[in-house]
Amino acid sequence: MKKRYQALSFWKKTAVNLTAVLVVYAAIMGLSAVGIVNKYYMGILLSTCINIILVVSLNVTTGFLGQLTLGHAGFMAVGAYSAAFLSKNLSGLPDALVFILALMVGGIVAMIFGVIVGVPTLRLKGDYLAIITLAFGEVIKNVLLNLDIVGGASGYIGIPRYSNFSWAYWLAVLTVGATMALINSRQGRAIISVREDEIAAEASGIDTKRFKILAFVFAAFFAGVAGGLYGHYMGILEPKTFKFDKSIEILVMVVLGGMGSIRGSVIAAIILTVLPELLRSVASLRTLMYAIALIAMMLFKYDPNLVKMTAKVKNKFRKAGKSA
Repeated sequence: MKKRYQALSFWKKTAVNLTAVLVVYAAIMGLSAVGIVNKYYMGILLSTCINIILVVSLNVTTGFLGQLTLGHAGFMAVGAYSAAFLSKNLSGLPDALVFILALMVGGIVAMIFGVIVGVPTLRLKGDYLAIITLAFGEVIKNVLLNLDIVGGASGYIGIPRYSNFSWAYWLAVLTVGATMALINSRQGRAIISVREDEIAAEASGIDTKRFKILAFVFAAFFAGVAGGLYGHYMGILEPKTFKFDKSIEILVMVVLGGMGSIRGSVIAAIILTVLPELLRSVASLRTLMYAIALIAMMLFKYDPNLVKMTAKVKNKFRKAGKSA
Protein backbone atom coordinates (compact mmCIF):
# COMPACT_ATOMS: atom_id res chain seq x y z
CA MET A 1 0.00 0.00 0.00
CA LYS A 2 2.83 2.36 0.91
CA LYS A 3 4.66 1.62 -2.35
CA ARG A 4 1.47 2.24 -4.32
CA TYR A 5 1.00 5.60 -2.57
CA GLN A 6 4.62 6.57 -3.30
CA ALA A 7 4.20 5.63 -6.97
CA LEU A 8 1.03 7.72 -7.26
CA SER A 9 2.74 10.64 -5.52
CA PHE A 10 5.70 10.38 -7.92
CA TRP A 11 3.51 10.38 -11.04
CA LYS A 12 1.44 13.26 -9.63
CA LYS A 13 4.56 15.38 -9.07
CA THR A 14 5.85 14.46 -12.52
CA ALA A 15 2.57 15.49 -14.16
CA VAL A 16 2.53 18.82 -12.28
CA ASN A 17 6.16 19.59 -13.20
CA LEU A 18 5.63 18.64 -16.85
CA THR A 19 2.52 20.82 -17.01
CA ALA A 20 4.44 23.77 -15.54
CA VAL A 21 7.25 23.27 -18.08
CA LEU A 22 4.79 23.22 -20.98
CA VAL A 23 2.90 26.28 -19.69
CA VAL A 24 6.12 28.31 -19.34
CA TYR A 25 7.27 27.32 -22.83
CA ALA A 26 3.88 28.10 -24.39
CA ALA A 27 3.74 31.47 -22.61
CA ILE A 28 7.20 32.51 -23.81
CA MET A 29 6.54 31.41 -27.38
CA GLY A 30 3.17 33.16 -27.33
CA LEU A 31 4.69 36.41 -26.09
CA SER A 32 7.38 36.10 -28.75
CA ALA A 33 4.79 35.54 -31.49
CA VAL A 34 2.93 38.78 -30.63
CA GLY A 35 6.16 40.77 -30.36
CA ILE A 36 6.15 41.42 -26.60
CA VAL A 37 9.32 39.35 -26.17
CA ASN A 38 11.62 40.49 -28.96
CA LYS A 39 14.74 38.87 -30.41
CA TYR A 40 17.00 40.53 -27.83
CA TYR A 41 15.04 39.08 -24.90
CA MET A 42 14.84 35.69 -26.56
CA GLY A 43 18.65 35.76 -26.74
CA ILE A 44 18.80 36.44 -22.99
CA LEU A 45 16.41 33.54 -22.34
CA LEU A 46 18.53 31.27 -24.54
CA SER A 47 21.68 32.26 -22.59
CA THR A 48 19.76 31.59 -19.37
CA CYS A 49 18.94 28.05 -20.52
CA ILE A 50 22.60 27.41 -21.41
CA ASN A 51 23.64 28.60 -17.94
CA ILE A 52 21.02 26.34 -16.33
CA ILE A 53 22.60 23.35 -18.10
CA LEU A 54 26.08 24.39 -16.92
CA VAL A 55 25.08 25.14 -13.32
CA VAL A 56 22.91 22.07 -12.77
CA SER A 57 25.57 19.76 -14.25
CA LEU A 58 28.36 21.33 -12.14
CA ASN A 59 26.20 20.90 -9.04
CA VAL A 60 26.42 17.13 -9.54
CA THR A 61 30.16 17.15 -8.85
CA THR A 62 30.42 20.16 -6.55
CA GLY A 63 27.15 19.90 -4.64
CA PHE A 64 26.12 16.24 -4.61
CA LEU A 65 29.56 14.60 -4.89
CA GLY A 66 31.23 17.26 -2.73
CA GLN A 67 34.33 17.72 -4.94
CA LEU A 68 35.45 21.26 -5.81
CA THR A 69 36.24 21.44 -9.54
CA LEU A 70 37.24 24.54 -11.50
CA GLY A 71 37.49 23.16 -15.01
CA HIS A 72 33.87 23.25 -16.16
CA ALA A 73 34.63 25.94 -18.75
CA GLY A 74 37.24 23.56 -20.21
CA PHE A 75 34.60 20.87 -20.83
CA MET A 76 32.31 23.51 -22.28
CA ALA A 77 35.10 24.61 -24.66
CA VAL A 78 35.83 21.04 -25.77
CA GLY A 79 32.14 20.44 -26.48
CA ALA A 80 31.71 23.78 -28.26
CA TYR A 81 34.65 23.32 -30.63
CA SER A 82 33.92 19.63 -31.31
CA ALA A 83 30.27 20.33 -32.13
CA ALA A 84 31.15 23.34 -34.29
CA PHE A 85 33.84 21.44 -36.20
CA LEU A 86 31.42 18.62 -37.01
CA SER A 87 28.56 20.86 -38.13
CA LYS A 88 30.88 22.91 -40.36
CA ASN A 89 32.26 19.82 -42.08
CA LEU A 90 29.14 17.67 -42.28
CA SER A 91 26.97 18.21 -45.35
CA GLY A 92 24.15 16.47 -47.16
CA LEU A 93 21.96 15.98 -44.07
CA PRO A 94 19.01 18.01 -42.73
CA ASP A 95 20.05 20.88 -40.46
CA ALA A 96 18.17 19.47 -37.46
CA LEU A 97 19.93 16.11 -37.77
CA VAL A 98 23.33 17.78 -38.18
CA PHE A 99 22.70 19.87 -35.07
CA ILE A 100 21.63 16.86 -32.99
CA LEU A 101 24.71 14.91 -34.11
CA ALA A 102 26.94 17.91 -33.36
CA LEU A 103 25.54 18.30 -29.84
CA MET A 104 25.93 14.57 -29.19
CA VAL A 105 29.52 14.61 -30.43
CA GLY A 106 30.26 17.70 -28.32
CA GLY A 107 28.89 15.99 -25.23
CA ILE A 108 30.67 12.68 -25.93
CA VAL A 109 34.05 14.33 -26.58
CA ALA A 110 33.68 16.36 -23.37
CA MET A 111 32.75 13.12 -21.57
CA ILE A 112 35.91 11.41 -22.89
CA PHE A 113 37.98 14.31 -21.59
CA GLY A 114 36.09 13.94 -18.32
CA VAL A 115 37.31 10.35 -18.04
CA ILE A 116 40.88 11.33 -19.01
CA VAL A 117 40.96 14.09 -16.40
CA GLY A 118 38.81 12.38 -13.78
CA VAL A 119 40.58 9.01 -13.44
CA PRO A 120 43.93 10.40 -12.22
CA THR A 121 42.68 13.57 -10.49
CA LEU A 122 39.70 12.33 -8.47
CA ARG A 123 42.11 10.56 -6.15
CA LEU A 124 42.86 14.04 -4.89
CA LYS A 125 40.62 16.13 -2.64
CA GLY A 126 39.94 19.74 -1.72
CA ASP A 127 42.37 22.38 -2.95
CA TYR A 128 44.53 19.89 -4.86
CA LEU A 129 41.60 18.75 -7.01
CA ALA A 130 40.56 22.36 -7.60
CA ILE A 131 44.07 23.28 -8.76
CA ILE A 132 44.34 20.31 -11.14
CA THR A 133 40.94 20.95 -12.74
CA LEU A 134 41.79 24.65 -13.01
CA ALA A 135 45.01 23.69 -14.81
CA PHE A 136 42.99 21.48 -17.19
CA GLY A 137 40.79 24.44 -18.16
CA GLU A 138 43.81 26.64 -18.79
CA VAL A 139 45.55 23.92 -20.84
CA ILE A 140 42.45 23.53 -23.04
CA LYS A 141 42.25 27.29 -23.59
CA ASN A 142 45.93 27.54 -24.56
CA VAL A 143 45.73 24.51 -26.88
CA LEU A 144 42.79 26.11 -28.67
CA LEU A 145 44.72 29.38 -28.95
CA ASN A 146 47.42 27.55 -30.92
CA LEU A 147 45.25 25.13 -32.89
CA ASP A 148 45.01 26.55 -36.42
CA ILE A 149 42.48 23.96 -37.58
CA VAL A 150 39.85 25.67 -35.40
CA GLY A 151 41.00 29.24 -35.99
CA GLY A 152 43.53 29.62 -33.20
CA ALA A 153 43.62 33.01 -31.50
CA SER A 154 41.58 34.57 -34.34
CA GLY A 155 38.56 32.49 -33.41
CA TYR A 156 36.56 29.79 -35.16
CA ILE A 157 34.14 31.50 -37.55
CA GLY A 158 31.39 30.44 -39.92
CA ILE A 159 29.62 28.14 -37.46
CA PRO A 160 26.00 27.46 -38.54
CA ARG A 161 23.62 29.27 -36.20
CA TYR A 162 21.29 26.38 -35.46
CA SER A 163 20.62 27.21 -31.81
CA ASN A 164 17.37 28.84 -30.83
CA PHE A 165 15.31 29.19 -27.67
CA SER A 166 13.33 25.99 -28.23
CA TRP A 167 16.47 23.85 -28.50
CA ALA A 168 18.02 25.47 -25.43
CA TYR A 169 14.82 25.29 -23.37
CA TRP A 170 14.15 21.60 -23.92
CA LEU A 171 17.79 20.65 -23.46
CA ALA A 172 17.76 22.55 -20.15
CA VAL A 173 14.62 20.62 -19.16
CA LEU A 174 16.33 17.38 -20.21
CA THR A 175 19.40 18.25 -18.11
CA VAL A 176 17.34 19.01 -15.02
CA GLY A 177 15.26 15.85 -15.51
CA ALA A 178 18.32 13.64 -16.05
CA THR A 179 20.04 15.12 -12.99
CA MET A 180 16.98 14.57 -10.80
CA ALA A 181 16.69 10.99 -12.08
CA LEU A 182 20.37 10.36 -11.31
CA ILE A 183 20.28 11.87 -7.82
CA ASN A 184 17.09 10.02 -6.86
CA SER A 185 18.45 6.69 -8.13
CA ARG A 186 20.57 4.11 -6.34
CA GLN A 187 23.66 5.55 -8.04
CA GLY A 188 22.71 9.04 -6.88
CA ARG A 189 22.44 7.91 -3.27
CA ALA A 190 25.89 6.36 -3.60
CA ILE A 191 27.26 9.67 -4.95
CA ILE A 192 25.77 11.55 -1.99
CA SER A 193 27.21 8.99 0.43
CA VAL A 194 30.69 9.81 -0.90
CA ARG A 195 30.09 13.46 -0.04
CA GLU A 196 28.81 12.67 3.45
CA ASP A 197 31.56 10.25 4.49
CA GLU A 198 33.83 8.64 1.92
CA ILE A 199 35.46 6.26 4.41
CA ALA A 200 32.09 5.01 5.68
CA ALA A 201 30.87 4.63 2.08
CA GLU A 202 33.88 2.46 1.20
CA ALA A 203 33.38 0.42 4.38
CA SER A 204 29.78 -0.20 3.26
CA GLY A 205 31.00 -1.73 0.01
CA ILE A 206 30.46 1.29 -2.27
CA ASP A 207 33.03 1.67 -5.06
CA THR A 208 33.70 5.35 -4.41
CA LYS A 209 36.11 5.75 -7.36
CA ARG A 210 33.48 4.44 -9.76
CA PHE A 211 30.81 6.82 -8.54
CA LYS A 212 33.21 9.78 -8.55
CA ILE A 213 33.95 9.09 -12.21
CA LEU A 214 30.23 8.67 -12.94
CA ALA A 215 29.40 12.10 -11.49
CA PHE A 216 32.38 13.73 -13.20
CA VAL A 217 31.57 12.25 -16.62
CA PHE A 218 27.86 13.10 -16.27
CA ALA A 219 28.71 16.76 -15.56
CA ALA A 220 31.27 16.90 -18.39
CA PHE A 221 28.78 15.53 -20.94
CA PHE A 222 26.18 18.22 -20.27
CA ALA A 223 28.85 20.93 -20.15
CA GLY A 224 29.85 19.80 -23.66
CA VAL A 225 26.23 19.97 -24.82
CA ALA A 226 25.94 23.50 -23.38
CA GLY A 227 29.11 24.44 -25.26
CA GLY A 228 27.62 23.12 -28.50
CA LEU A 229 24.49 25.20 -27.96
CA TYR A 230 26.60 28.28 -27.25
CA GLY A 231 28.79 27.87 -30.34
CA HIS A 232 25.80 27.40 -32.67
CA TYR A 233 24.12 30.47 -31.19
CA MET A 234 27.08 32.86 -31.41
CA GLY A 235 28.35 31.65 -34.80
CA ILE A 236 31.93 32.25 -33.64
CA LEU A 237 34.09 30.75 -30.90
CA GLU A 238 37.06 32.41 -29.21
CA PRO A 239 39.34 30.61 -26.72
CA LYS A 240 39.31 33.61 -24.35
CA THR A 241 35.59 33.02 -23.76
CA PHE A 242 36.42 29.83 -21.84
CA LYS A 243 39.03 31.21 -19.47
CA PHE A 244 39.18 30.79 -15.69
CA ASP A 245 36.57 33.52 -15.11
CA LYS A 246 33.89 31.42 -16.84
CA SER A 247 34.43 28.49 -14.49
CA ILE A 248 34.25 30.82 -11.50
CA GLU A 249 31.05 32.40 -12.83
CA ILE A 250 29.39 28.97 -13.06
CA LEU A 251 30.66 27.98 -9.61
CA VAL A 252 29.31 31.20 -8.08
CA MET A 253 25.85 30.35 -9.43
CA VAL A 254 26.09 26.87 -7.88
CA VAL A 255 27.13 28.25 -4.50
CA LEU A 256 24.51 30.99 -4.45
CA GLY A 257 21.77 28.58 -5.51
CA GLY A 258 22.71 26.12 -2.79
CA MET A 259 25.13 23.21 -2.92
CA GLY A 260 23.11 20.09 -3.67
CA SER A 261 19.94 21.97 -4.64
CA ILE A 262 18.75 21.52 -8.22
CA ARG A 263 15.93 24.03 -7.78
CA GLY A 264 18.37 26.53 -6.30
CA SER A 265 20.76 26.06 -9.24
CA VAL A 266 17.98 26.82 -11.72
CA ILE A 267 16.87 29.93 -9.79
CA ALA A 268 20.46 31.22 -9.39
CA ALA A 269 21.20 30.68 -13.10
CA ILE A 270 18.07 32.62 -14.07
CA ILE A 271 18.69 35.53 -11.69
CA LEU A 272 22.42 35.89 -12.36
CA THR A 273 21.95 35.74 -16.14
CA VAL A 274 18.97 38.09 -16.39
CA LEU A 275 20.00 40.59 -13.69
CA PRO A 276 23.11 42.03 -15.45
CA GLU A 277 21.01 42.63 -18.57
CA LEU A 278 18.26 44.37 -16.61
CA LEU A 279 20.84 46.63 -14.97
CA ARG A 280 22.24 47.92 -18.29
CA SER A 281 19.91 50.93 -18.11
CA VAL A 282 21.60 52.04 -14.86
CA ALA A 283 25.19 51.46 -15.93
CA SER A 284 26.64 53.73 -13.24
CA LEU A 285 24.94 51.74 -10.45
CA ARG A 286 25.11 48.35 -12.15
CA THR A 287 28.09 46.97 -10.21
CA LEU A 288 26.72 48.16 -6.86
CA MET A 289 23.23 46.74 -7.44
CA TYR A 290 24.65 43.45 -8.71
CA ALA A 291 26.83 43.14 -5.58
CA ILE A 292 23.81 43.86 -3.33
CA ALA A 293 21.81 41.17 -5.15
CA LEU A 294 24.62 38.64 -4.67
CA ILE A 295 24.83 39.41 -0.94
CA ALA A 296 21.04 39.10 -0.61
CA MET A 297 21.10 35.70 -2.34
CA MET A 298 23.84 34.50 0.00
CA LEU A 299 21.84 35.60 3.05
CA PHE A 300 18.47 34.19 1.99
CA LYS A 301 19.45 31.26 -0.23
CA TYR A 302 17.75 27.91 0.16
CA ASP A 303 19.92 25.31 1.88
CA PRO A 304 18.36 21.82 1.70
CA ASN A 305 20.74 20.40 4.31
CA LEU A 306 19.79 23.16 6.74
CA VAL A 307 16.10 22.49 6.11
CA LYS A 308 16.57 18.77 6.81
CA MET A 309 18.49 19.48 10.00
CA THR A 310 15.78 21.89 11.14
CA ALA A 311 13.08 19.31 10.44
CA LYS A 312 14.95 16.67 12.47
CA VAL A 313 15.30 19.04 15.43
CA LYS A 314 11.58 19.89 15.29
CA ASN A 315 10.66 16.20 15.23
CA LYS A 316 12.83 15.53 18.26
CA PHE A 317 11.14 18.34 20.18
CA ARG A 318 7.71 17.04 19.20
CA LYS A 319 8.55 13.52 20.37
CA ALA A 320 9.98 14.89 23.60
CA GLY A 321 6.79 16.91 24.16
CA LYS A 322 4.55 13.87 23.57
CA SER A 323 6.59 11.65 25.90
CA ALA A 324 6.42 14.34 28.61
